[in-house]
Amino acid sequence: MFKTRVGVSLLALALLAAPSTLSRPAMAASASQINRDVDAALAKLYAAVPDARSLVQRAKAILVFPSIVKAGFLFGAQYGDGALRRQGKTAGYYNTVAASYGLQAGIQSFGYILFFMTDSALAYLDKTEGFEIGVGPSIVILDTGMAKALTTTTLQSDVYAFIFDQRGLMAGMGLQGSKISRIDR
Repeated sequence: MFKTRVGVSLLALALLAAPSTLSRPAMAASASQINRDVDAALAKLYAAVPDARSLVQRAKAILVFPSIVKAGFLFGAQYGDGALRRQGKTAGYYNTVAASYGLQAGIQSFGYILFFMTDSALAYLDKTEGFEIGVGPSIVILDTGMAKALTTTTLQSDVYAFIFDQRGLMAGMGLQGSKISRIDR
């Protein structure tokens, strides 16, 4: 009985805290700040993985989230702002929001880039009310070794993701839903 009450209390607390954690308009970055952060993130990526330049050149567009903060204890949340780049120019601003539940604890920050390789994947991002990871086009997560092995023959997926600049510690496992939405800046 005690465990049930504690679980219900934690659930109620998380539900009350989630809206303030997941939508932070007062702390939202300006367009110029997002663009500076995207430029810095791309410079870090190119320094660490020089072969990423060829992937960027082949992509229809890239969606760069330079810094995402994730925190949790049983219930977790993450948030970050980013920009969509087409042919090296910003074509729109986006945020990513996720919530999770499970055995987890910690705080971390990281960045990621989504490489949209097909027109249909990019159209899916444009036409949806929010691109949900795990729904829609297939996404392949790359590491440094995989990025070196990509060629025009091996590039078969709609979207590739590259996670970089991970800091902090987040341990555990759980269920997570993540959504990417266009924002005005």
